[in-house]
Amino acid sequence: MFFKKYFLLILLTLISTINLCAEDNNSTEEKAFEENKKEINSKIKKLLFDKNILEQELSNNNVWLKIYSNYDTYKVLEIEKKKIEQLLTHIKSKKEQTEKDRKNLKEKKELKHTIIGKLQLLEEYENDPFKKLITPREIDDIPSIGNPFAIIGALSYQEKLKSNQKEYNLLYDSLLITLEKIKEKKEILKKLLSLNKKSAAFKKEYKETKEQIKTFTPELEIFKTTNSVYTKKVDEIKLNLKREIKREIEKGIIIGAIILFFILFLLLIKYLIRNYIADGDKHYILNKALNLFFIFLSIFVILFAYIENVSYLVTILGFASAGIAIAMKDWFMSLMGWFTIVLGGSIHVGDRVKFQRGNIEYIGDIVDISLLRMTLHEDVTLTAYMHNRRAGRIIFIPNNYIFTDMIANYSHAGLKTVWDGIDFMITFDSDIHKATSIAKEVTKKYSKGYTDITRKQINKLRSQYNIRNTNVEPRILSFIEPYGMKISAWYLTNSFATLTLRSTISVEIITKIQAEPSITLAFPTQSIYMDKDVPKPPPNLDEVIPKGLY
Repeated sequence: MFFKKYFLLILLTLISTINLCAEDNNSTEEKAFEENKKEINSKIKKLLFDKNILEQELSNNNVWLKIYSNYDTYKVLEIEKKKIEQLLTHIKSKKEQTEKDRKNLKEKKELKHTIIGKLQLLEEYENDPFKKLITPREIDDIPSIGNPFAIIGALSYQEKLKSNQKEYNLLYDSLLITLEKIKEKKEILKKLLSLNKKSAAFKKEYKETKEQIKTFTPELEIFKTTNSVYTKKVDEIKLNLKREIKREIEKGIIIGAIILFFILFLLLIKYLIRNYIADGDKHYILNKALNLFFIFLSIFVILFAYIENVSYLVTILGFASAGIAIAMKDWFMSLMGWFTIVLGGSIHVGDRVKFQRGNIEYIGDIVDISLLRMTLHEDVTLTAYMHNRRAGRIIFIPNNYIFTDMIANYSHAGLKTVWDGIDFMITFDSDIHKATSIAKEVTKKYSKGYTDITRKQINKLRSQYNIRNTNVEPRILSFIEPYGMKISAWYLTNSFATLTLRSTISVEIITKIQAEPSITLAFPTQSIYMDKDVPKPPPNLDEVIPKGLY
């Protein structure tokens, strides 16, 4: 009995020990499971945190994902449209349609119409949605550098190419970074699925991420090839432009050196003319001719340097001349007038001329002849004294006026003298012969020098002009006038100082006439009768006796 009790006691103790051990094992396993669960949750949280950061970076104005989203939406709508079409076909195929079928048919038609509208909005994403981004900007017409001004356009075009290339490279880098981040997201989702295999959300997102990678990978390869080709093409254009700019700069330097040589040569010739030619007229003419020659020479050098096709230049000049002749007739006629003046030699700088247009007259000296106009400096002359009452003005005369208006030259072909006349009246009972003798004596005395000069010049001009009347001596003319005899004294004087000699001769004639008792100056008079009748004038014979009877 004692042995049984002892055995039972040992058995009970053993069972208690086993139970205690089992309880300890269960507690250890539970603790291990809890710790493992906590570790898994911690890893999941960290992975989700990393995933959220990636998604934020991807969604930050990422044009690639936006386009992909529209592309994915388009595919989903296409699938939905096909399902609705199949359902509509199934409903329509029923022989007998219930009210529910008709209602369902109506709803599906409306839904199909809505989906078709959305598909039309997303139509550009149907095929190759990334084509617009991958295709580089078209390279516009490459500028041709044919003159120095085109260099500015070429430099601007280079900057434009550089900007476009930089923008295209940034777009490529953004796609590369996007794809790398999507791959990182895929690895995170893969780890999340390994930790939580039953999560349907992770499985769906993992599948979508794989689809994104599948879509973006070939696009990146295409983009890489396109970018390489585009870069090489841009580099080639830049190299060609750089070479053309260098060539044009060298060409411009050569032309500039030629023109500079012409300028220095022109200045040297002007210096020699200024020091060795004392005649002011010749100096002015040569200076003007040199300036015009230099301008035309420079223009031709530039034209033939930058226009390679001479026939093209002739065509342009032909059309330009026709356009100028029509649109700027007056300018064109002024240019023709300039050629007429220069080649004809009718007017030179320094000539004393009278210009008349309508009732207006100007007399002065030509101080300049340009392509479009003559410049006249008005002088104090008899015309200014009697009509204008002012002088000293600068008058601009268009060259085309030589075809339509009268221009008198007082000093043409070196003939710098003109005839001038002074009139005075004496009474009928005066000594007419004495008066004419005084007028002739005075005019001959003061115009003798001009008479000799004119005689020599006219003899020279007889070989060029048919001059018959070569009498250059003073001319005294007498005419009967209502108040007496008019004596008109004509003499040769300096074309540029007519009033000076006129004033001198006038004073001398009047002084000598007044000293002669047999000569009385006549002028309009008036008789006043205060205390007797006015004598009647003799009768008009035409009134008393018919004409033809006396």
